[in-house]
Amino acid sequence: MRIAQIAPLYESVPPRLYGGTERIVAYLTDALVAAGHEVTLYASGGSRTRAKLVEGRAQPLRMDPALKSDHAAHLAMLDRVRADADRFDILHFHIDLLHFPMFEPWAERSLTTLHGRLDMQDLSACYRCFPNYGLISISDHQRSIKPELNWARTIYHGLPTDLLRFNPRPGGGYLAFLGRISPEKGPQAAIKIAKRAGLPLKIAAKVDAADQAFFANEIEHLLDHPLIDYVGEIGEAEKSEFLGNAAALLFPIAWPEPFGLVMIEALACGTPVVAFDHGSVPEVIDHGLTGYIVDDLAEAVAAVPRALQLDRRIIRATFERRFSASTMAATYVDAYRRLARRRLPALVSAAI
Repeated sequence: MRIAQIAPLYESVPPRLYGGTERIVAYLTDALVAAGHEVTLYASGGSRTRAKLVEGRAQPLRMDPALKSDHAAHLAMLDRVRADADRFDILHFHIDLLHFPMFEPWAERSLTTLHGRLDMQDLSACYRCFPNYGLISISDHQRSIKPELNWARTIYHGLPTDLLRFNPRPGGGYLAFLGRISPEKGPQAAIKIAKRAGLPLKIAAKVDAADQAFFANEIEHLLDHPLIDYVGEIGEAEKSEFLGNAAALLFPIAWPEPFGLVMIEALACGTPVVAFDHGSVPEVIDHGLTGYIVDDLAEAVAAVPRALQLDRRIIRATFERRFSASTMAATYVDAYRRLARRRLPALVSAAI
């Protein structure tokens, strides 16, 4: 199939440091190429891909210190995609709904993966304006927030099986927190869990501009403790050591997480996860097998020693079975083919 992947321009594909959507676009694109498909990736400069790369912007928006307009950058890229649209069997968008007004003539050969939260005002009204676009959810919980939308299917994220090293015998003796310092990610809860469990906690996380005040007012003073080590933002190359040597990953979220990529990154290393029961967590973590799903701090503290007893080989095997990039790509290809089959009757009717 001839497939266009359209990525956000905030990060390169994959990102050098933090970034979820662009990372998944990278893994999906390369897996599609490996499966024999002809793939063109529209993304920022600096992206590394096995597909044909069309640069939508010379530099990722987040890495560019100049005054800039993210909307202008994305609209310019979309104009290029629109000029090329008839070359593709499938247009696969990863930019939320920004493309909807521009691509209505191609809606029936388009899929849009929604990577973010859906519990926001105004979204339903906008989706009602563009009912012909097929949507992919990244968890059933994400879909359940707006079940009335034109869902094609749920497809879980996946990682290349050789991306992160499996570590059957972690030597770090610490708990890990990986991601963003923000209220919804629960860094305060992670610190409390580690202190009550009496185990060191390493925090590898970025602080967005929007969360600077939260970090300064709510988190920074908590880092001055002998058990707490704030590492800062880390890149892909550092994750195997950071997650693989951790006794467990803490994921004490306080929001309807659409997926939670860091959970499967931990599973790839064989590292169990202790997670709060929000959003997609019950779909990703097999309770008592790959981690523990808890409701509050007390349950999380009690779950930590039990998580350390889980079989890391089973955790890794579960990751390979459920969350590999090849599994993700094969499921997307099935969705593409279903979309193409639905178009055939309309094309035949139009030709008669």
